[in-house]
Amino acid sequence: MPEIGVEKLKLMVVDDEPDNLDLLYRTFRRDFQVYKANHAFAALEILEKFGEMAVIISDQRMPEMSGTEFLSRTVERFPDTIRILLTGFTDVEDLVDAINSGQVFKYITKPWNPDRLRALVEQATDIYRLVKKRTQELRRALRRESLFNAVTTAIRESLDYDSMLQKIVATIGQTFEATSCLLSPVEGDRLTQDQFFYRDPQSDVSDFFFDPSVLIEKVLETRHYQLAEDVYNGNPSHHLVVPLSYQQHLLAVLALHQWGRDRPWQDEDIQLIAGVAEQAALALSQAKLYQRLQEKQEQIHNELEVARQIQYNLLRQTLPDIKGVKVQACCYPAREVGGDFFEVFVHPKGDLWLAVGDVSGKGVPAALFMASIISVLRRELSQETPAEPNVVMQNLNHALSEDLISNNYFITLVLACYTPTTKELVYTNAGHIYPLLWSRQDALADNPNYLKVRSIPLGILPKWQAESGRLVLAAGDTLLLASDGITEAMISNNSDSAIKTESGVEPVNRSMLNQDGLWQLLQQEQQPLSLNHLLARIQADNQVQEDDQTILSLEIL
Repeated sequence: MPEIGVEKLKLMVVDDEPDNLDLLYRTFRRDFQVYKANHAFAALEILEKFGEMAVIISDQRMPEMSGTEFLSRTVERFPDTIRILLTGFTDVEDLVDAINSGQVFKYITKPWNPDRLRALVEQATDIYRLVKKRTQELRRALRRESLFNAVTTAIRESLDYDSMLQKIVATIGQTFEATSCLLSPVEGDRLTQDQFFYRDPQSDVSDFFFDPSVLIEKVLETRHYQLAEDVYNGNPSHHLVVPLSYQQHLLAVLALHQWGRDRPWQDEDIQLIAGVAEQAALALSQAKLYQRLQEKQEQIHNELEVARQIQYNLLRQTLPDIKGVKVQACCYPAREVGGDFFEVFVHPKGDLWLAVGDVSGKGVPAALFMASIISVLRRELSQETPAEPNVVMQNLNHALSEDLISNNYFITLVLACYTPTTKELVYTNAGHIYPLLWSRQDALADNPNYLKVRSIPLGILPKWQAESGRLVLAAGDTLLLASDGITEAMISNNSDSAIKTESGVEPVNRSMLNQDGLWQLLQQEQQPLSLNHLLARIQADNQVQEDDQTILSLEIL
């Protein structure tokens, strides 16, 4: 229930069935400003008119435009909106695509449980409010950072610490039109012998018309600004001493004096001066901490390099030499560590197990899940008689789903078992891109053979269930497993067409490789297939690798 005095959040329901639409409207109208639309185009018009919604609940199967397509059109303009999809179990492919592209927060199957739907919407609104709160905090921090940058621009021009202090006192004195200004550094809660002055060049008043020592002592004691007034040569004189503190550490005190003005400093002026002093203190603190930060960055770099080497060692360093087959594999993380992985495991009974997986996200969190799933996978495959690939996948999901769901991560994985004696290949797929199979005899075929038995990724649901695919390979067949870092790489459409820019030569026309583009590259590759050469061609157009890239092949000789 919404709190009293709090404006209701906006929620939109989209369904082409009037009964469902009315039911959804009645379910949420007390707690939300509910907007309803009976098709996707009407929903887009409502968004255009009324703006961002906290939650959108959309049916999947609608005329003219599906729910996933409609939700994908709202992502760019309304990234904070939480999207929920109403679907059936038959929509697995659309559901996998929607989840992988980040368009859908959760899905509900029809017919839905009203209590579960309400709980899910309540969870979605909590996330929406949290996102909005963090966004507002970020905006305030950016405004603060903007002020810091403005104040410290001049400070950064300083060559050393003393010149920085002189720049601070001069900048503040000029900015606030002080007659004179004194900055005294503090070490160990005591003033140092150094003092830095600013004097208005247009003023004829002596620098020593006021002794700020009494106010400075009070600032050292209280850590708060001190204000005083008196009369000098028949004119009013105003004095302000403020501390320059950062994280409760007093770095310096700043004394400003104004003479000959009737109006004293107002509270707004004092707060602004104190704010600028705080930003200046931040700059001073950063100057002192610069060397420590450099040392810390070097330590982090070294630790990440160790982590990279550890993760590299988790992957198979040597591939098995099995009569009648040839296995190749490559894995290149986009950062020091990543979430892609592959596995090549030869069971003592002769079966060859192959796997390529991708943990959502990048960096250290993805790498930790990558290490976990490799460990669990090897434990499953090391059994005396390993289960079928789909059962192994169920066991992996059972072992990891709780951690994956609680941390909003998921894993796509394709797992295959090849028996050399029978040449049978049994595979299962958890939301990964389709494996590709072709034969030397069909090397010039227009359409590749995608192995399309697939289910949802690991970590989406507590229980994973799907069937295995089965086929018999023949001599000359090649199986290729790849991660989306390969198929989503940007390549030049015309390698002979380029333009000259200030940064060098850039391709005129670039597009995502996709699986069909990968198939075209494979057709152009010389035999025998070299994955290193193939990857070199893909990476040639990418100066910066955006995603982890993993590829594995099995050739039947």
